[in-house]
Amino acid sequence: MTAHLPPRSRLVHDALRAAGIPGDIVVLPDAASTAALAAAALGVEVGAIANSLVFWSDGEPLLVMTSGAHRVDTTALAGRLGRGAIARATPEQVRDATGQAIGGVAPAGHPAPITTVVDEALADYPEIWAAGGTPHTVFPLTFDELVRLTGGVVAKVG
Repeated sequence: MTAHLPPRSRLVHDALRAAGIPGDIVVLPDAASTAALAAAALGVEVGAIANSLVFWSDGEPLLVMTSGAHRVDTTALAGRLGRGAIARATPEQVRDATGQAIGGVAPAGHPAPITTVVDEALADYPEIWAAGGTPHTVFPLTFDELVRLTGGVVAKVG
């Protein structure tokens, strides 16, 4: 059933099933490495795309699942979380932390758990879409499922 999926997406699929999330990973014909491209390919609002952004803070990766309609205010978020500076992770740090490349980072299927923040604005959408481990794969889920899948802290990120 998952033989058609890239290996990274199979790991995400397994994580979804382990969390009891029924959404299937969809393989898109073209890469959707940005929220705008994903929204256009899926015919949904850009705000319903759950961007997976990896940052580095306090010596560890920090995954921020943000609405495609928002930018992360790293200074404000660091203050809300009681953390030191939050900076964008390098491509190498992203791959080391997630096993996935920028543009296709999923909220799950990583080599080890990553501290995660989920943008409260994603709760405004009955269905959201997240990357499935590659720039060509996505999957649907609800806000509550995303929080459960990631074990994330819900916060304002903008």
